[in-house]
Amino acid sequence: MDSNKMAVSINKAINTQEVAVKEKHARTCILGTHHEKGAHTFWLAVNRLPLSSNAVLCWKFCHVFHKLLRDGHPNVIKDSMRHKADLNDMSRMWGHLSEGYGKLCSIYLKLLITKMEFHIKNPRFPGNLQMSNRQLDEAGENDVNNFFQLTVEMFDYLECELNLFLGVFSSLDMSRSVSVTAAGQCRLAPLIQVILDSSHLYDYTVKLLFKLHSCLPADTLQGHRDRFQEQFKKLKSLFYRSSNLQYFKRLIQIPQLPENPPNFLRASALSEHISPVVVIPAEASSPESEHVVETEDLVDTDIPPLTGTGDSKFDDLFGTSAATDPFNFNSQNGMRKDDKDRLIEQLTAELQALKEELESFRLESGRLCQALRGRVNELEAELAEQTHLKQQALGESEFLRAELDDLRRVKEDTEKEQRSLSEIERKAQANEQRYTKLKEKYTELVQSHADLLRKNAEVTRQMTVARAAQDEVENVKKEMQDRLKVAQDSASQQSNEQLGTQLSALVAEKAGLVETVSRKEVELSGLGAELERLQSSLTNERESGVKAAEALQNQLNEKESREQALESELVSLRWASLRAALEEAGKIVQDSLNQLEDPAHISCTSSADYLVSRCQVALDCVERLRSSRDGFVSDNTDVSGLVRAVTQFAHLVGDVIVQGSATSHMVPVEQADALADSVKACGAEALTLLCQLKEQESMGAADCSRLRTALDSVKALGEKLRPRGLELQQGELGDLVEQEMAATSAAVESAAARIEEMLNKSRAVDTGIKMEVNERILASCTDLMQAIRVLVLSSKDLQRDIVESGRGAASMKEFYAKNSRWTEGLISASKAVGWGATMLVDAADQVVQGKGKFEELMVCSHEIAASTAQLVAASKVKAEKGSSNLSRLQQASKGVTQATAGVVASTKSGKSQIEDTETMDFSAMTLTQIKRQEMDAQVLVLELETRLQKERERLGELRKKHYELAGVAEGWGGEEEGTG
Repeated sequence: MDSNKMAVSINKAINTQEVAVKEKHARTCILGTHHEKGAHTFWLAVNRLPLSSNAVLCWKFCHVFHKLLRDGHPNVIKDSMRHKADLNDMSRMWGHLSEGYGKLCSIYLKLLITKMEFHIKNPRFPGNLQMSNRQLDEAGENDVNNFFQLTVEMFDYLECELNLFLGVFSSLDMSRSVSVTAAGQCRLAPLIQVILDSSHLYDYTVKLLFKLHSCLPADTLQGHRDRFQEQFKKLKSLFYRSSNLQYFKRLIQIPQLPENPPNFLRASALSEHISPVVVIPAEASSPESEHVVETEDLVDTDIPPLTGTGDSKFDDLFGTSAATDPFNFNSQNGMRKDDKDRLIEQLTAELQALKEELESFRLESGRLCQALRGRVNELEAELAEQTHLKQQALGESEFLRAELDDLRRVKEDTEKEQRSLSEIERKAQANEQRYTKLKEKYTELVQSHADLLRKNAEVTRQMTVARAAQDEVENVKKEMQDRLKVAQDSASQQSNEQLGTQLSALVAEKAGLVETVSRKEVELSGLGAELERLQSSLTNERESGVKAAEALQNQLNEKESREQALESELVSLRWASLRAALEEAGKIVQDSLNQLEDPAHISCTSSADYLVSRCQVALDCVERLRSSRDGFVSDNTDVSGLVRAVTQFAHLVGDVIVQGSATSHMVPVEQADALADSVKACGAEALTLLCQLKEQESMGAADCSRLRTALDSVKALGEKLRPRGLELQQGELGDLVEQEMAATSAAVESAAARIEEMLNKSRAVDTGIKMEVNERILASCTDLMQAIRVLVLSSKDLQRDIVESGRGAASMKEFYAKNSRWTEGLISASKAVGWGATMLVDAADQVVQGKGKFEELMVCSHEIAASTAQLVAASKVKAEKGSSNLSRLQQASKGVTQATAGVVASTKSGKSQIEDTETMDFSAMTLTQIKRQEMDAQVLVLELETRLQKERERLGELRKKHYELAGVAEGWGGEEEGTG
C-alpha cells in the first residue's frame, strides 16, 4: 500500500468534524500498518495534526489509534511507545478542562497509555486480547506471583476502560435520542473498542481469580475480590445501558453479565462461568453507509429533511427527533440561523447527498463492467480450451489409426518373414508403451471434459462413459501384460501360427479401441454445440452490459451538470454571506466611532494599561484577518474562516476605539486630543479595509499595513500614559525588592527590641493588676513579633525558590522586572507588614504608659493580620503547589494569625480587668446629683454613638482613598502578566 494513500486516509479519518470515524478510512490505516509492518507513516501524519488545540480532532485520533493498537500490526505498540511522553503531556493538558471532549480526551489518552504499557509488559497478549485458556496459563509461567501481579494489572487496565465508558455516558444527555445524531455517534463510536476489550478483561480476571483462590488463602485475596465486585457492578450496568442504544444495536451484539458475580470461594463455580462473547454481525453496515439524522434535520423547522428514514429508527426509549424537539444541537448558544444560512446548509447537504449518490453510481457501474469483463474472459478461456481439446482428440484419433496400420503391417511382416521371438517381444513392449501413452491421453481428455461439463447432468453422464472407457483401457492393458508374460515364458515353444493368433487378437482389440475413439468424436461434436450456445449467450450478455453502461453514463452526465449548477449557486451564496458579514462589521466600527460624539460617553474612563493590551489583541487579529483573506483568495470553497476573522476584527477594533476614547478622558488635554485623533484614524482605516474586502477585484490587494500603523500609534500613546511604577528599570525594581524585605526585617527586629525594653520598664515601675496586664499584653506582642520574623524568613525562602524555578537563564533582577506587577505587589505587602509592626509597638507603648487606648492596640493587631495575608497571597501567586517552602510560609501565616488573636485576647482581658477596678461609688450623691449625672451620661452616650457612626463612615472613605492611591502608586489597573 502506498504511504501517501495511507496518509490521506489518516487525514480523512482524523478531522475536526463531529462525526464518527468512517470505517473504510480506519480499515485503510490498519492495512497500512500491516503493509509497512509498523506505525511509522501513521505517526508521521499524526505529528502534523494540531491535537493539542482541537478536542474533537484529539478524540478521533484516540479512536483510530485504539483501532490500530487492537487490529494493526504488532509493531504498532512498539513504535508508539516512543510517543508515550507526548501522550502523557497531552492527557494532562486536556485534563484541565472539566467537561466536553477535553475531559474525555484526557481519560481516553490515559487508557491508551495503560493499554500500551500492559502489552509491552505482557507481550504474550495480542492487541485484541484474544487468547485461549492454554495461552492464558502460559502467560503466568506457572508462577502464582505472576498470576497475582497479572490480575492487578488487568484490574488497572479494566478500570481505565470503565472510566472512559462512564465519562462518555455522563457527557451525554441520555434522555434524548443522542445515539442517532452525528455528534452522539462521534462520542459513542469508540465504545465499541472499549466493549471488546472489557469483555476479554472481565473473562480473564474471573479465570485468574479462580486459579489464585486454588493456590492462596482467601484472606490474602480479599482486596482482589473487593475490587472485582466494584468493577463487576459498573461493567454490568454499562453493558445493559449500551445494549439499549439504537446505535449499538445495528453494529454490535453486547453480552449481558450474570445477575450475581461468581463465588470464588467455591471452586465448582468456575464451571458455571460463561465467557461473555461480543458478536459483530457480518452483515452489519458501517455508520457511514446509512442515513442518520443530521444536526440540521433536528434544528430546521422550515426546510424538510433530506431523508425521512432517520425518524423510524429512533428507539422508544429516547422519544422523537421531530423538528420541534427542544433538544436543539445547533441552537445551544441561543442564536437561530437566518434564511441564508439555512439555505446554504440545505444546498450543502443536498450537494453532499448528490455526490454520494454519484459516487455510488460510479462504483456500481465499475463493478458491473468488471463483472462483465470477467465473464467475457472466462467464456473466452473456455472456448480456447474446448478448441484445444477438440484438436487434441482429433490428433489422438489419427494416432490410433496409424497404430492400427502399424499392427497390420506387423502381421503381414510376421506371416511373410516369421520374425524371431525377440522381434515379437520388442513389438509387444512398443505396444505396451503406446497403450500407456494412449491411456494417459484419454485420462487428460476425461479430466478436461469433467472440468468443462459439470454444469449439467448430460455432461456428467458423458464423464461416466469416459471413465468406463478408461477402465476398459486399463483392463486391456492388464490383459496385454498377462499375455505378454505368457508369450515370454513360452517363446521357445510357440510356433508362427500361435504368434499369428495372438496378433489377430491384438488386431481385434485395436478395433475395439477404434470404436471407442469414434464414440469420443461424437461426444466432441456435442461439446462443440454446447460451445456455440455459450458463445451466443456471451454475445447477448455483452450487448446488455453495453446498454447498461450507456444508461449509467447518461445518468452520470445529468448528475454532473446539476452539480455544476449547484456549485455556481453555492459560490454566489458564499460571497453574499461574506458581504453581509463585512457590512455588519462596518456598522460595528462605525457605531464605535459614533459613541465618541455621544455626550454620555464623556463619563466613561479606562486605563492606559488596558488600552495597550486591547491594541495588542487587535494587532494580532489584523494578522489573522490577513491570513484568512489570503486563504480565501487561494481557495474560495471555505468562507467560514474569513467570516469569523471579520467578525472578531470588527469587535476588537471597535473595542480599541471605545477604550482609547475612554482613556483620553483621564489624561491631560494635549495628550487626550492626540489619542482621540489616533483612535479616529484607526476607525477610518478599518472602514477603508472593510470596503476593499467587499469587492472581488480589490480583495486580494487590500492592504492591512495602514491599519496596523494606526493601531501601533494608539498603542505607543498608551505606553506613554502608563503609570511610572511600571517603568522601573530592571536594577531599580530588583534592588527595591531586596531593600523592602531588608527594611521589613529590620522593622520587625526593632519592634521586638522595643517591646523587650518596655517590658523591663513596666516591671520596674508598675505593680499589682496593672503590671500583670502590661506583662500579658507585652508578652503577646513579643510572640507576635517572633511569628512575624518567621513569616518574613519563610517568604524570603519561597521567593528564592520562585525566582530560581521561573527565571530560566535570566538573572534575579531580570525576573523581577519581567514580572513587575507581581514584584510591585510583593513590595507593597512587605511595606504593609513592616509598617504594621511599627504601629503595633507605638500603640503598645502608649497603653503601657496609660496614655493610649486598648482599642488602638486591637486595631493594629488586625492590620498586621491583614498585611500578613497580603504578603502570603503575593508570595503564593507564582509558587508551585507542592513547594515545601510554600507549606512553611502558610504555617508561619497561621502562627501570625494565632499570635494576633493572642494580642487581641490579652488586650480585651486587660481592659476588662482595669475597668473592673474602677468601681463606681454613688453612696454620697443626692437624688438631684444622680439625676444630673444620669442625664449627662445619656448625652455622652448619644454623642459617642453619633461620633462612632461618623468615624465608621470616615474609615470607609479612608480605605477607599487608600486603595485608589495604592493602585496609582503601585501601577494597578493593567492586565495580569505571566501566570500571576
